[in-house]
Amino acid sequence: MQAEWLWGLGGGLLIGLGAAIYLLGNGRIMGASGILGGLVDGGDRSLERWSFVAGVIGMPMLLRPLFLPNAETHLTGNIVIVILAGLLVGLGTRIANGCTSGHGVCGISRLSLRGIIATVIYIMAGGLTVALLRHVWGLI
Repeated sequence: MQAEWLWGLGGGLLIGLGAAIYLLGNGRIMGASGILGGLVDGGDRSLERWSFVAGVIGMPMLLRPLFLPNAETHLTGNIVIVILAGLLVGLGTRIANGCTSGHGVCGISRLSLRGIIATVIYIMAGGLTVALLRHVWGLI
């Protein structure tokens, strides 16, 4: 029996736990794009931001060999599309003033109307993008 959905559930629970700890620990919302944006823009280069980014990158690298040593992705092999997608996601988080962790996890859990609306819009945009790129244009 395949229980791949359990990995998604576990990941979601860990993200929610991380958001709760971040909020309780320093009284601020855990928005990954805002945290990373402060480092990129040079506005705030605090140890807190660097620690967060190091944890987001480092923990999967440490845990993958233990739990998913042979994990595969079904991501496209076209590096141009991967880079373009990353840039578009970054642009979208700037336009929306937040990302999935800020609006989706933290915003919805606080019943923020702005977070709920942003989440609905980016989920719809993501679905439309996949439908077009995969089923209409055959790029992914």
